[in-house]
Amino acid sequence: MFTGIIETLGKVEKLEKDGGNLHITVTSDITSELKIDQSVSHNGVCLTVIAIDDKNYTVTAIEETLNKTNLGDLKVGGIVNLERAMLLGARLDGHIVQGHVDQTAVCKSITEKDGSWIYTFEYDPKLNNVTIEKGSITVDGVSLTVVGSEKNSFSVAIIPYTHEHTRFHTYKVGATVNLEFDVVGKYVSRLLELRG
Repeated sequence: MFTGIIETLGKVEKLEKDGGNLHITVTSDITSELKIDQSVSHNGVCLTVIAIDDKNYTVTAIEETLNKTNLGDLKVGGIVNLERAMLLGARLDGHIVQGHVDQTAVCKSITEKDGSWIYTFEYDPKLNNVTIEKGSITVDGVSLTVVGSEKNSFSVAIIPYTHEHTRFHTYKVGATVNLEFDVVGKYVSRLLELRG
């Protein structure tokens, strides 16, 4: 379990295909604190550390994960949002995030507004996921509040700190991001699905 509060950015050092799997080697300033078998969120995807070598560590994404997230689009030199699993008994600053991506979305617009930014994302509504106005959404592992909710799109407001300390400063219109919908939103979408 995670909180959606990004600890740091990691840099992709190496990508190695192994059948349908992808071994991703990352360097970050939290590598020295990691251990093998530990869960780390990468752009909102929970992956297990399988190797550590000095400042680098390696995780593996299976084919299903690559097909359902933006991890298959990673390039050497690219950056990823990183968060270690939450500590039991610590403050929950974001919201409860499982690290299980529901689907991807595409950035449709970026608008600068009085020192902050409004990002609008569009997603395929066929999976019956929904956002709720003022509800929570996780974008590439970042816990955010929905400020505009439509049937297949939503907007979020990004403050300068989040813009600088996450991948948001790298996004352009057309960028693909990972989404994990809030547990409440998942419950509502399931009810809608059952009602037909």
